Amino acid sequence: MVHPFLYLEWAEQQLNTHLGTHVTYTWVVMLILIAAGFAASRSIKMVPAGFQNFMEVVVGGVESLIDETMGPKGKKYFPLIATLALFILVSNLIALIPGFFPPTANLNTNAALALIVFSMTHIIGFKEHGLHYFNHFTGPILALAPLMFIIEVIGHLARPVSLTLRLFGNMYGHEIVLLIFFGLVPFLAPLPMMFMGVLVAFIQTFVFSLLAMIYIAGALEEAH
Repeated sequence: MVHPFLYLEWAEQQLNTHLGTHVTYTWVVMLILIAAGFAASRSIKMVPAGFQNFMEVVVGGVESLIDETMGPKGKKYFPLIATLALFILVSNLIALIPGFFPPTANLNTNAALALIVFSMTHIIGFKEHGLHYFNHFTGPILALAPLMFIIEVIGHLARPVSLTLRLFGNMYGHEIVLLIFFGLVPFLAPLPMMFMGVLVAFIQTFVFSLLAMIYIAGALEEAH
């Protein structure tokens, strides 16, 4: 996929940084999130107003979803889930700005996010259960343990692949459709697809975050 013009890609060419478009726009997303956090927390009030009110709604929504999906044990993993959700959402939404590239339309970014979820799932599992965490892979019947172990390992290895490809496919596909519409009729025709892009951005953020919570919640459960 070749964009007709990307602001930061042009800047990279002038500076010869060779960082890669997805890396550059990942830093843009990080700066946006840092600025948003600073703006929301610089003058905290007991009765929230303005941007603080908006961020409290966002944080409260993520916290409620974690509580419903993971239970009380999931609250301490709020920073991980909220960071993933906010990063993915902003990364998806900047695709709607002409001249900007969504980092989530690149396999490398999505693979990094998926591997974080994969790694943390098993780190949390071992931290919570110790060596008994291996019981998650052996099943309830000892005679079937070797077969169940192979099946469970394949299933767990498929998780980061599915997380990566699902997010990449949706965001990359949306970018291609937008480029086609902009190329054919650049004035008003792309607007419906841009509105659809907002919906896709939120849905893909929700799906990735929900699956991450389900995987971690599974690691927190006792194996029987």
